[in-house]
Amino acid sequence: MAKFMAVFTGKPGAGRPDLDDSTIAKGIQAWGAWMAQNADRIVETGGPLGKTKKVSSAGIADIQNNLTGFVVLEADDHEAAARLFEGHPHFTIFPGDGVEVMPVLPIPGR
Repeated sequence: MAKFMAVFTGKPGAGRPDLDDSTIAKGIQAWGAWMAQNADRIVETGGPLGKTKKVSSAGIADIQNNLTGFVVLEADDHEAAARLFEGHPHFTIFPGDGVEVMPVLPIPGR
């Protein structure tokens, strides 16, 4: 099986609409069910992401991006990994934008 990183995204600057307690509870329950259903494929549970600092030759700066969380999992191929996120509560219950799924490639020379 190959390893994949899935990054949960939101729309930068859009803000998070107020969610009522019922919606939050429903979303957390659905997310937990998704995690349990895919537990045998999850390599790293990941978690939510906070504010970002970019480090470059220009120094350190606060920046904004659309990354909100991540998980690392295994699947037979890229398509199979992506299909695991169809109908995910991140965007069907919560106000998330989507999930970007990419292969974790081997380090060259190893």
